[in-house]
Amino acid sequence: MLTQGGDSRITLNAQGLNTYGFAPQPDPALVQFGSSTGSVISAAGFSAAVALLRRLYGSLGSYHREIERQRCELSLLSGASSLPGTELVFAASGTDIHLFAVHLAAQGQAAHFQTVMAEPGETGSGVPDALAASHFAAQTSQGRKVLRGAPVGVAALPPAVAVKLRHSDGSLRSVADVDGEFATQVERMLQTAGRCLLVLTDVSKTGLLAPSMACAAQLRAQYGERLSILVDACQFRASPQTLLGYLSHDFMVAITGSKFVGGPAFCGALLLPPSVAQRSRGVALDALVDYSARSDWPLGWPNARVLEESVNLGLLLRWEAALTELRRFRALPAPHIHDFLQSWQQAVSTRLIQDDLFEPLPVAPLQRGLIDGLPTWDSVQTIFPFKIFKRTVQGHRRVLTLDEMTLVYRQLRSAQGAYGALSTRFALGQPVSCGMQDGQPVSALRLCSSARWVTESVAARQPVGQAIADAMLALNRIVQLVQALR
Repeated sequence: MLTQGGDSRITLNAQGLNTYGFAPQPDPALVQFGSSTGSVISAAGFSAAVALLRRLYGSLGSYHREIERQRCELSLLSGASSLPGTELVFAASGTDIHLFAVHLAAQGQAAHFQTVMAEPGETGSGVPDALAASHFAAQTSQGRKVLRGAPVGVAALPPAVAVKLRHSDGSLRSVADVDGEFATQVERMLQTAGRCLLVLTDVSKTGLLAPSMACAAQLRAQYGERLSILVDACQFRASPQTLLGYLSHDFMVAITGSKFVGGPAFCGALLLPPSVAQRSRGVALDALVDYSARSDWPLGWPNARVLEESVNLGLLLRWEAALTELRRFRALPAPHIHDFLQSWQQAVSTRLIQDDLFEPLPVAPLQRGLIDGLPTWDSVQTIFPFKIFKRTVQGHRRVLTLDEMTLVYRQLRSAQGAYGALSTRFALGQPVSCGMQDGQPVSALRLCSSARWVTESVAARQPVGQAIADAMLALNRIVQLVQALR
């Protein structure tokens, strides 16, 4: 049931794995450093989902009561409940959330609306389609067969304009240049289309935040309600204070429970700040009938009546597992989380810099606020993208090709490697494109920390040293696999 109520990305293949390579049950033998891609459900999350399923099939079970309970708890744990009037809409995935957000922002005026976003390679392959109000897969979360690229409603929106965050060699563009291009695109769109959606990514697949909060806030102050802003926080590597700051600036926020939090793939939510929620209540939802059910929207949402009163049991169970992880994480003192992540960051950064078979991709420091004069835990880097090199017979370094990188990624997860059976398996973030080197396209693997690494270490009374040792073991395994490449 955990695979119900999504699209083809969580349909299981012959090996019982989804598109991300994850099974719908716990896999304790897999050491997980791939939260930028997704997570395998934990034993605690699986038990919580099973317990919820038993309640639903009991004499007093109620799907609607449970989904409202989840809505209240997620609002509390995310920090959204600290801003009265903020509403929460459930969605199957981050891509679905983008579709919901652009639909609400466009308010049915497709001809006078356009979106500017970070490049799709840093966000998601289906996001451009969703932001153009087009179908982004062959099947929707409500089980409808559709044609990818066809309009979701009567008419699609103009294609989103993408801003590159890196140069062609993978190096970072300056914050000023990126912010300047976002500002230029917003001004152009408002002059030609009349209204615009800006998507602020916090954070991207390689750990970047763009455009800056200062840029987005300035543009919103300058253009008012003509400019809508969606914060793509689907990685959910943000503290409640950070999310509350976005909502207080009248920004919509997209979150999921399947990345940093450590829940199973395909559990998303859209946070609507009070004024946006008020305006959105008048937007017709007919176009979203293939992607949303009435109960995904807050009780009493006027135009949700056109949606089917269907039950998305898979989404409910996946969020139950994710909330289990988030609840444990939020119970920890923020300084403890910061110190854990900071120690892990320093150890991983040092290894990636010092080992000449690795080359870390540059990641700009995350500009966050302070609490009691101290930096928040979400200012710490938790996604470490890096290129891998191999020594040639002549002793020269050459960067791995995309095919070689993909092979290493798969062998890390497999029980079999170049040297036979492996005692430990590792999940890292999927290879992502990071430009050109030596005339060929290259990609980066991603070593990631997560909320589960913090909470499970605390539960086992293990210091951060064990998480660091496991990360070093994963990097050692990569070196072994690379040496065996022909």
